[in-house]
Amino acid sequence: MPVLLLSLLVPLVGSALPLRATVARTALAGLPTTGFRFVDITVGDGTVLKANYIAPTTPGPHPAVIFISSWGLNDLEYLAQANALAQRGYVALSYTPRGFWASGGGIDTAGPADIADASRVIDWMLVNTQADASRIGLAGVSYGAGISLIVSGFDSRVKAVAALSCWTDLVASLFGGETRRPQAVALLDVASRLLGRPSAELRTTIDNYYANRDLEEIIAWGKVRSASTYVQRINANAPAILLANAFGDSLFPSNQLVSFYGQLTGPKRLELAPGDHAVVEATGLAGLPNHVWTSVTRWMDQYVAGVDTGISREPPVVLRTNTNAAEGYASWASISSGVQRHGLGAIRLLDGTGPLGGAPTSGSSKVIWSGIDTTADAGVVLLTNGLQALTGIPPVVWLPGVSRLNAGVWTSPVMARGASIRGSATLRLRVTPSTSAGTVVAYLYDLVGDFGGLIIHVPLSWKGATPGMPLDLDLVFPATAYDVPALHRLALVVDTEDPLYLDANTTGATLSLGGPSWLDLPVR
Repeated sequence: MPVLLLSLLVPLVGSALPLRATVARTALAGLPTTGFRFVDITVGDGTVLKANYIAPTTPGPHPAVIFISSWGLNDLEYLAQANALAQRGYVALSYTPRGFWASGGGIDTAGPADIADASRVIDWMLVNTQADASRIGLAGVSYGAGISLIVSGFDSRVKAVAALSCWTDLVASLFGGETRRPQAVALLDVASRLLGRPSAELRTTIDNYYANRDLEEIIAWGKVRSASTYVQRINANAPAILLANAFGDSLFPSNQLVSFYGQLTGPKRLELAPGDHAVVEATGLAGLPNHVWTSVTRWMDQYVAGVDTGISREPPVVLRTNTNAAEGYASWASISSGVQRHGLGAIRLLDGTGPLGGAPTSGSSKVIWSGIDTTADAGVVLLTNGLQALTGIPPVVWLPGVSRLNAGVWTSPVMARGASIRGSATLRLRVTPSTSAGTVVAYLYDLVGDFGGLIIHVPLSWKGATPGMPLDLDLVFPATAYDVPALHRLALVVDTEDPLYLDANTTGATLSLGGPSWLDLPVR
């Protein structure tokens, strides 16, 4: 949904290994085209949307793909991909949603007006081009992806969707772990002001979000704008859905995609790779080789054009690891073979560090002071994980420098054979707070010597606790596919502050970290 300016600044990303598959090439590749034609499309309430289309000059009807532009971008975003599809025999139309750039109206944020607009764009395309009404696909990155998914539940003409860096649950994106995300919402806000015309509803929603008021109204607003709300309608229409996201998406964490994928009953495919929002597919927007856009083309060929690319017979879950290996699985449940439980042991007085491993223990505790940040940090939204995708270097912490006054720290023994983490790790953490509300942030590191590279992190906030009484917290980390090398260790840090999040802590309040507590790692 947020602006994709970062993706346009990282032209070297997205060069992961190609899938091991035989890609059937349509005989229509390289067809002459009309060139791009820029048009105005008037939708139901009289709003004019700016659009462009390109088509083959050969006689129709042709399969068609409609691209919906990202938050803060316009219909020029997909020129490279649209041109490539037109040369393969498609009508490729791109449009700018209402409220952005020269399109009329106010920003609806994937609301009812945006959904109705997409159907009116399909109507226009069928009247004004040689598009085949029985062969229509929708595609987009971020904002365009979210709209495309929802539209597929309301317009049965949509036969396939390619949703890249999308959200499926906007409430989870805004309040995951019951914790607000100021950097992500600030990006949305700034982009809407600079490059569009926010509706009064959007302005009120953002203001209330920061003020932490009228939260039930924000949740209701988010549910209307979530594909997960309409999964039964989507399944009834049975479009073929390709979902492709980054494990480290700091705007739309990957677990919501996993949950949504599991509920789909039609043809489906889920691809996850290291990186951040819109970074993995960025080079494809510039027309450079990109594994995600290769999958998009094959998906549309298979389910819109009717060309057998073999993708329907491949494992539908594709994970790319931190070592750039591509792995295929028959289902999400099959990505891990078991769970390793690592108990959190008593923290030693000498170095302020406890053992990570063995059976969970109880009876010991570590008191930390909340509301003060440590050097354990998830970085900056988009930039940190985006640069990691470019360089392979994650955020690094010097473990002795993490304040033991404000964090709990545990380290595992040296792992003789390493570990292949596949899926969502979970942390059961027993705390005793001195206040009724608070926040913790857990970080899992790949540790070499005293330096740890961040693997995953997760926040969790609570309210209504009884001060002085134990409280069991269950933290669910974002899914990942990470290979910890042999002779490395794992480190777990739990503190109470991170600049990515708006916490519920009281500065100076105490939090006792006790047991039994444990980390469950899904492994292959």
